[in-house]
Amino acid sequence: MTTRDTILNLADHLIKDKGFNAFSFHDLSRTIGIKTASIHYHFPTKTDLVIAVIRQHIDRFAALKESLADKDPITKLRGFFSIYAQLKKENKVCLVGSLATDLHTVDERIQGELKTLAGQILDWVTDILQEGQEQGIFHFDVPVRTKAILIITNMMAIVQLSRLTGDDDFKLVKYTILEELQTTH
Repeated sequence: MTTRDTILNLADHLIKDKGFNAFSFHDLSRTIGIKTASIHYHFPTKTDLVIAVIRQHIDRFAALKESLADKDPITKLRGFFSIYAQLKKENKVCLVGSLATDLHTVDERIQGELKTLAGQILDWVTDILQEGQEQGIFHFDVPVRTKAILIITNMMAIVQLSRLTGDDDFKLVKYTILEELQTTH
């Protein structure tokens, strides 16, 4: 792993663990064991670093979406859930949720990249639900985009809430979402 990759991974970890405003280049340099000048070499500003982290998530998200492109809607939705299951396993919150709480304190370029990532996630979940509805697999009465937002926000929230209430609640929410989608009204 390159120094750049190590910096990116640690920054990603700190954002999802503490938030944007709770870490500095000094924290990174101390943890990695390099000078802050080395971090500035790869990422001149914290904004540049966070944009690189978001773009790394965009790339990972695109790879996940591509890997599931020919799968059925239930498998795709489970793939979406896997993002949050991994966060739960790591005892972290999602990048979008973490950075959204700091939205008004971050550079406009970070806001733009974050909106891109959130938009791609919303579009994918909307497409999954639309496909499932067209195939008669999913059943719901609200507009498809609204249902996608409800599912995404439920997953973002249960990752955080289940830190307090327990793993069973995380599993229950995933199960309930799938059950409700497949139940005819």
